[in-house]
Amino acid sequence: MAVSLITLTNAQLAFGHHALLAGTDLTIQQGDRIGLIGRNGAGKSSLLKVLDGRIEPDDGEVMRISGLTVATVEQEPKLDDNATVLEWLCGNYIEREHWQRPAIAGSLIDQLGLQPDAPIAGLSGGTRKRVALARALADSPDLLLLDEPTNHLDFDGILWLQNMLVESRCALVVITHDRRFLDEVATRIVELDRGRLYSFPGNFSQWQARKAEMLEAEQQQDARFDKFLAQEEVWIRKGVEARRTRNEGRVRRLEQLRRERAERRERAGNVRMAVAEGARSGKLVAELENIHHQYGERVIVRDFSTTIMRGDRIGLIGPNGAGKTTMLRIILGELQPDRGSVRHGTNLTVGYFDQMRANLDENATLAETINPGSEWVEIGNQRKHVMSYLEDFLFAPARSQSPVSSLSGGERARLALARMFARPTNVLVLDEPTNDLDIETLELLEELLQDYSGTVLLVSHDRTFLDNVVTQTLVAEGGGAWREYVGGYDDWLAQREEPAPKAKAETAAPAEKPKPAAPARPRGGRGSTRLTNWEAKELETLPDAIAEVESQQEALTAELSNPELYQQNPERAGQINAELAALEEKLETLFDRWETLEAKRAES
Repeated sequence: MAVSLITLTNAQLAFGHHALLAGTDLTIQQGDRIGLIGRNGAGKSSLLKVLDGRIEPDDGEVMRISGLTVATVEQEPKLDDNATVLEWLCGNYIEREHWQRPAIAGSLIDQLGLQPDAPIAGLSGGTRKRVALARALADSPDLLLLDEPTNHLDFDGILWLQNMLVESRCALVVITHDRRFLDEVATRIVELDRGRLYSFPGNFSQWQARKAEMLEAEQQQDARFDKFLAQEEVWIRKGVEARRTRNEGRVRRLEQLRRERAERRERAGNVRMAVAEGARSGKLVAELENIHHQYGERVIVRDFSTTIMRGDRIGLIGPNGAGKTTMLRIILGELQPDRGSVRHGTNLTVGYFDQMRANLDENATLAETINPGSEWVEIGNQRKHVMSYLEDFLFAPARSQSPVSSLSGGERARLALARMFARPTNVLVLDEPTNDLDIETLELLEELLQDYSGTVLLVSHDRTFLDNVVTQTLVAEGGGAWREYVGGYDDWLAQREEPAPKAKAETAAPAEKPKPAAPARPRGGRGSTRLTNWEAKELETLPDAIAEVESQQEALTAELSNPELYQQNPERAGQINAELAALEEKLETLFDRWETLEAKRAES
């Protein structure tokens, strides 16, 4: 039987109006590899801080096994800039474990291609992330908490981390937008949605199928609830019948329905993306002829030629430091190569999204950032007020005058996209756009880029994003050599001469096929329009019968969400699903009957 490392019981945590954790339960067991997902701002990072003890919940209980060791790697790791890489990895263990810790650190340095004597202060973002991950793994914790670990990592780094996590014996909770990474690593997906945690066994692809079914069921249940409430509100307004003693139970039921409706937290809307496409560019976008560029002795591009045409969607692939951004600048004409020529087409208007969000003025307000000096933006044939446009990107009107400096990483990414899409373009240049965006926003961005009629140049280490967006890749293959391939990331792996090392876990379990929808059952006929005495009595009992079924559904759903269920009694999970299906059918029958009798009473 697996040992529980941490158990959260009825955890409550709030910053501002909505609770981040609202009576949340979670159990993390030995061997768990949990992918923690949810919207930007849902509270995922705050949950990690509760788990490692950096913050305490407002209410509820956090129980940890005795002697539990936890290592956390944050989105932007805090390292000691006065230390070297080796000193930081060894930490304060050199005296306590004088022979073991340096050997572990040395092995990790070799695997990651780090320089042991390099000062921390001079490291790039990607190297700092590697050092932080290596330090956490060298600690051999019981529980490893990772917040967006693939940000700033290249493909080799991501595959290395993927393998290490699958082979490690420590439990894991990881927040990431990288869907392929979740498919390879996670054994359980936990979603934080409106203050509640929902646990699903399996990887991300399997979660997607279950989530679609769950959201559809939630919408249907909410619609039935709202219809039932509306009917009861009509009944209460009749007045005389509601005041009868024998109907007091129904009045109390209505009061409870009102409370439940008031407490329901609606699911936040999606970002609504649209791009202001400019006039079409010429057929040719850029033609590179035998370009060569280097910095000192380091060759970035060696004798490379290519032609980019209108409508191409090109992904630039290569390890960190290979020169992807330099190649972008040469293509765009911002940097002249040492040798060779670059010819540009006509009527090019470029929108640029850089990974550091450097084009955002920290002191400007959100409204000023979108369109300085004007309250309106033009998107295609539509004219929108800047407040409405910001709402499309999930910024409330009250925040329109907030400074950029007040935004989180995910909000900065959304604002940078909003700013770029508000300006007419026919060439979009995206340098690591997936960092800090949640998965749902990523999928919407993919759809927009797929439908964009202009040209796209994309730098990304998100394998799924590349596969879903680009039609060809330019790959840095070392020593300044670049080569073109047709298709996305997976196509590159298939075509390259020396296949890239596949992650040992890179055989994700196939996504479960959604079950076919059950055929709609025909509604029962209403028969006689007169309501009999026994039917009137039956009608009075139906609200309580419906409430009882809903209560049973809620109890079973809570049991199904318990992560221990899948470890201790997986057969019970199947039984619960069968019971829920039977209850859903029973509930539909009750609603059918209630509608029929209400209609008969209205006609009699």
